[in-house]
Amino acid sequence: MAKRSTLWLTMISLLIGLVILMGLSISLGSAQISFTTVWRVILSHVPIMGDWIERDWPDSTATIVLDLRMPRILLASVVGAALALAGALYQGVLRNPLADPFILGVSSGASFGAAMTFVFGIQMVWIGQMTLPVVAFICGFATLMVVYSIARIGQKVRMETIILAGVVVQAFLGACLSLVMSLANEKLQTIVFWMMGSLTLTDWSYNAVVLPVIALTAIVAMMFTRELNMLGLGEEVAHHSGVSVERTRFILLILASLMTGAAVAVSGAIGFVGLVVPHMIRLIVGSDYRMILPLSIIGGALFLVGADTLARVILAPRELPLGVITAFLGAPFFIYLLRQAKREYF
Repeated sequence: MAKRSTLWLTMISLLIGLVILMGLSISLGSAQISFTTVWRVILSHVPIMGDWIERDWPDSTATIVLDLRMPRILLASVVGAALALAGALYQGVLRNPLADPFILGVSSGASFGAAMTFVFGIQMVWIGQMTLPVVAFICGFATLMVVYSIARIGQKVRMETIILAGVVVQAFLGACLSLVMSLANEKLQTIVFWMMGSLTLTDWSYNAVVLPVIALTAIVAMMFTRELNMLGLGEEVAHHSGVSVERTRFILLILASLMTGAAVAVSGAIGFVGLVVPHMIRLIVGSDYRMILPLSIIGGALFLVGADTLARVILAPRELPLGVITAFLGAPFFIYLLRQAKREYF
């Protein structure tokens, strides 16, 4: 009962913080808009509630809030949630607190696909501007399949083998990516900026593509909290508790990689979110995945919305790469966790 009350209290606190931060982030920028005006504009488009709000702002304000900043902030929250949840899943499945969403090379695969799209002008007529995220997603998922097939020996996949396979494939794709970048010429700056993480080119269509994928995989992942808790006790304990270890591990790795591929496909490679956020949640609520997974979703959204806000305003009107901000925020905190945390995570 105490755990459930802690879960709800922490969840409500994080949700309130996320709503406040999203409103603040939308209000900040080259065109300053008051916090109350932001929420009045948003609520004016909510059925029934909109009838009670006087629309006394210029059309340009509504355009900035609804068409420019809001889709970007929503995408930041979705990507942050996906990376944090994927990090929690990888850490639980691999039983490695240093595992992150990019450990199996999914990020490198997606980055290679994106670089190929930039350099060779790949364009799928039937999806238009969504070619970049779709190609990046396909390449990221294909990378996971290659890693898993390399690590598979008979009917089993050892965790040490799959991590090593991920490192090798990631190194190979890194070399391929360097080769493509050497051919990029005038596209080099675009590729580098994308690889460091960016939500600059975001519109509502990006949310429409990635939100269903991430939402569906997150819902399915939430059904495996018991299995993750059992895996944390060891494979033998999990097996004797009725958990199909190989099947569960494969499904969870697929789900985590799907979320990572979808996130990277629209935002580029953004590090430390999936590494730091699950650790922060564990410090608050312990090692029960029934609490870690839902809180990681909200915590990841909160973390990345805050980082994106800093990326936009620190050197305004210039914008810093989002991955640079997450590294500056995440690396010192993670070092602090490694030095100060005394208790066992798993």
